[in-house]
Amino acid sequence: MSTMNREAYAALIEAGATEDKAREAAKSVAQYDTDIAEMKASLLLLKWMVGFNLAFSAAILWRILALD
Repeated sequence: MSTMNREAYAALIEAGATEDKAREAAKSVAQYDTDIAEMKASLLLLKWMVGFNLAFSAAILWRILALD
């Protein structure tokens, strides 16, 4: 099931596009929005992973240097 961006569809119809072309373009915009949301979620996970890795590495380095 495809979703459609209603604002984009209405703007394209008002600009003079045919209904079929406006519908396909609005679906494309909606898919683009979905893809961006998925990438943002993945980026958030990667930020947490890098932060944890940096903190863990710093703790190990601190432990090694503190033993001398």
